[in-house]
Amino acid sequence: MPKVAKWLGDAMEGLIGSKMPLMKVVETTYLNANIKKIRFQGDLSGMNFQLGYAVIIRVSDTEFRNYTASFSDIESGIMEIIFHLHGNAPGSVFVNNLSVGDELRISMPRGQKQYDPRVKKQLIFGDETSLGLACSFLPFFKRNRHSFQFYFELDEANVAVLPLLGLENYTVFPKNDLFRNEQWINDLPLFKTFDVQAGNIVLTGNVKSVQTFRKALKNKNTSGKIFTKGYWLEGKTGL
Repeated sequence: MPKVAKWLGDAMEGLIGSKMPLMKVVETTYLNANIKKIRFQGDLSGMNFQLGYAVIIRVSDTEFRNYTASFSDIESGIMEIIFHLHGNAPGSVFVNNLSVGDELRISMPRGQKQYDPRVKKQLIFGDETSLGLACSFLPFFKRNRHSFQFYFELDEANVAVLPLLGLENYTVFPKNDLFRNEQWINDLPLFKTFDVQAGNIVLTGNVKSVQTFRKALKNKNTSGKIFTKGYWLEGKTGL
């Protein structure tokens, strides 16, 4: 639901507004010019923040966007989201303008459950749009003693954000279409060091990268679970 008519967006908020908690911005941090972390506070009772779930935020009169919480605490009513700011896209403009004291409504979290604590080997792949997802997974990986890896394709300017977020066990690749090349993916050290037959694999970020990576895994007869969720695609407005 990336875009609807204004009257329909207003009607939807009117009908389900009682199920959309009002969240106040209590802290904002620019990790760099492209990555902004925002802490919200509100009544999150009844919310179910499964790993991989996203909330919908209305970013203009006609535009809605999905965002994954990087951290949530139902009891204290705290939620954090790590936003990737890119140009003059409606979501980026809206988020860039958010400041302490501003309020907005969020939908109930929903999506595909992507985490099984019984699976000891875990791989997360993505780009700047996946940083919040990675941060949400990390404490579960450490608490439950998983063997885990993060693979990121990032613009060079954003690589320095990873240690600021406290992420660990990550490998960074330049964002130059490497993950559009199935043969190149086939030669990744991953297939020698990570047991793709027994792992849980989550592929996110750019749709084309996700599709190519999944195809490479399938062609190697990967029997581990593969979850895919493209967050954006060139030339496509909202996903």
